[in-house]
Amino acid sequence: MDLSTLVLVLIAVTVASYYGGVMRSQALAGPLGGIKHLAALPSYYGFMAVIWTVVPALILLLIWTFTESSVIANMVIALMPPEAANLGEGELSLLYSRVGNVASGIMEMDTLGEAYRPAVERLVELDSFTAHFKPLLVITLAVTGALLALKMASAKWNVRYPVERTFNILLFLSSGIAVLSTAGIIFSVLFESIRFFQQIPLFNFLFGTEWSPQIAIRADQVGASGAFGVVPLLVGTLLISAIAMLVAVPTGLMSAIYLAEYASKKTRDIVKPLLEILAGIPTIVYGFFAAITVAPAIRRAGESIGLEVASESALAAGLVMGVMIIPFVSSLSDDVITAVPQSMRDGSYGLGATQSETIRKVIFPAALPGIVGGVLLAISRAIGETMIVVMAAGSVANLSINPLEAVTTVTVQIVTLLVGDQEFDNAKTLAAFALGLILFLITLGLNFMALHIVKKYREQYD
Repeated sequence: MDLSTLVLVLIAVTVASYYGGVMRSQALAGPLGGIKHLAALPSYYGFMAVIWTVVPALILLLIWTFTESSVIANMVIALMPPEAANLGEGELSLLYSRVGNVASGIMEMDTLGEAYRPAVERLVELDSFTAHFKPLLVITLAVTGALLALKMASAKWNVRYPVERTFNILLFLSSGIAVLSTAGIIFSVLFESIRFFQQIPLFNFLFGTEWSPQIAIRADQVGASGAFGVVPLLVGTLLISAIAMLVAVPTGLMSAIYLAEYASKKTRDIVKPLLEILAGIPTIVYGFFAAITVAPAIRRAGESIGLEVASESALAAGLVMGVMIIPFVSSLSDDVITAVPQSMRDGSYGLGATQSETIRKVIFPAALPGIVGGVLLAISRAIGETMIVVMAAGSVANLSINPLEAVTTVTVQIVTLLVGDQEFDNAKTLAAFALGLILFLITLGLNFMALHIVKKYREQYD
């Protein structure tokens, strides 16, 4: 039984245990005169049966799944010939893969030799044991837990408290996983960045105006010592993001005001879903559109008036990225404007204000904290975009604020540095983590700025 089938069986047993718990509670309540004589509602008895069914079986399944590979590998390697013990980690891993191929019938035994037959036979036995015994044990444990929960159920047992305590533990674990994941990402990036700054001075990285992390062929090339100035990347990132925001924020905000305050219900029901379709288009499609349509059109338009426009320009990438981000600004702003209490509109109209005055002086200030949050999300989306920049703006680290020239961004360089088989022992590869740390700090700064703005304006309407 494969893992997906086992999960489906566990779901079926869980559903059966829930209804079994509900029916068991109703059977206990019958002789007493109804469910009002139970210590808890029937649904709590059902959830208690679910907990007893799922938790032990899921713990066993997770432990078995995450440990079986290493346990089986150690048992199989122990039966290999003595010369296998002298192999390096990579060679031993390759040899174990070949043993697995022989065990699965992909390769013949002759490719390894008879000395490896005990290891192959043991691997076949262990795989067969795992395939049959693991599902049986997990399902047996789930069914046993369900039966115990049904047997222990009584009218005087207030199962509400253990059920709610279990859900509180699950919620705490979920939040803890989120926090630990974030901390793990931060520390992994931070530690690798520290290794990078041990090779490249922090001052040169933050204030250097040349980015050239390639491996040198000749000693006189810049890459012989490496040029890791992040300034061109930051300027390119901010330039493209600014162009995108100049497109997305006014367009998205005005469309949100129209849909929330001026459009009829029929128009809103048609226009809003069509606008939000833009958010579902893959970024690679936007990249093709920018590279094939927008960039050539901008170049032809610039040449027609005597301007020199690069075939890949920041303007093309920024314009298309702005179109992509419009739904983020529009949808969130529309939801925030719609959430402004109707009483504020009515009070403004009662004082003689027109609809446009009400929007400008009442609704927009009240919705400003939420709008700032939507714009922040859009800025973060723009800063983190990669595909459109690769296809429309290029990967040349030019230090320029001219939107008609080719530039690159931090995310593009991270992808470029980590493409292919890389060893994480040189400044070129470790630079990707330093760039990631820069992006994290920029995003953190934007969040602090947004929180300050939200706090300032919320105080006026609390």
